[in-house]
Amino acid sequence: MEKKREQGGILSSVAELFDLPPDVVAGLPRLELVGNRQLYLEHHTGLLAYSDTQIDVNTNFGVLRIRGQRLTLVAMTGEELRIGGSIDAVEWVSC
Repeated sequence: MEKKREQGGILSSVAELFDLPPDVVAGLPRLELVGNRQLYLEHHTGLLAYSDTQIDVNTNFGVLRIRGQRLTLVAMTGEELRIGGSIDAVEWVSC
């Protein structure tokens, strides 16, 4: 428990020192949803499942599931991805 507090304190200090948001320093996933047509995700660790109705993306925080119709992987790099289509639902899945 103390170790988590130490890490949280260190991350907060680094974030403050460099004027960065704490979530960026911690490597937490960042989602941006543009209407129901496009989803942008930073800090993923790979795709787990891919179809035109469901995409499961692995992150350090857990599995992000995107459901919809005509889903496509518009762009993907080692840490970022963009999904297009008609997005009906975005949810964190318990493993």
